[in-house]
Amino acid sequence: MKKVMFSIAFIASIFILTQCDQKKSDDTMSSSSTDKVMPQLSNPNFGGFDSKEDWGKHLVLVGGCNDCHTPKKMGPNGPELDNSLTLSGHPSGMPSIVGDIADRRGNELKGLTVTRDLTEWAGPWGVSYSANLTPDPTGIGNWQEENLKVVFREGKFKGIPSSRSILPPMPWEMFKNLSDHEISAIFAYLMTLKPINNVVPSPLPPASAEMPATKKPATKKK
Repeated sequence: MKKVMFSIAFIASIFILTQCDQKKSDDTMSSSSTDKVMPQLSNPNFGGFDSKEDWGKHLVLVGGCNDCHTPKKMGPNGPELDNSLTLSGHPSGMPSIVGDIADRRGNELKGLTVTRDLTEWAGPWGVSYSANLTPDPTGIGNWQEENLKVVFREGKFKGIPSSRSILPPMPWEMFKNLSDHEISAIFAYLMTLKPINNVVPSPLPPASAEMPATKKPATKKK
């Protein structure tokens, strides 16, 4: 009986030791795998980047801001960003894609019309133009960081709470999820851009709002 009990205890101890060794091995592999996938951030205060401005540049790039706010030029493979006009918005001298009210109405009925450089958009809301985001007085040169927060959090033109709502295609409803630190980094980066003097046109209301009212036929008096 003692021999049987000893054998059972011996087998159990071997099993426990084996499981411990396996767990250590798994933990080591897991740690090694994690280190490869998630490297240590060089500067966690700036999202892993060397400066707040570099972090802001990264957020602007991955956020797709250049898609609409940087004019395009034709390259060997088609339209490409015009880096001499980075984030300067819709060029003031560019011909509009819409003409008179009837033409605008036709564009609205199509659902969506946009220039090839994605800086002018026509749809049911009217016609909107990509804003100048450079630190020039015609852009955001007179802004404070708080203005950018109002743009992202409340969707208000020029970051003024009492101003009109920002028009499509600006996806501020998504950008409102940015943290205060991320917005601060974006603002810091924008202030490092080359100031570009470019007065972006004012948006146009829906053509239906400007269509002349149809007169009702006069009723004959009996």
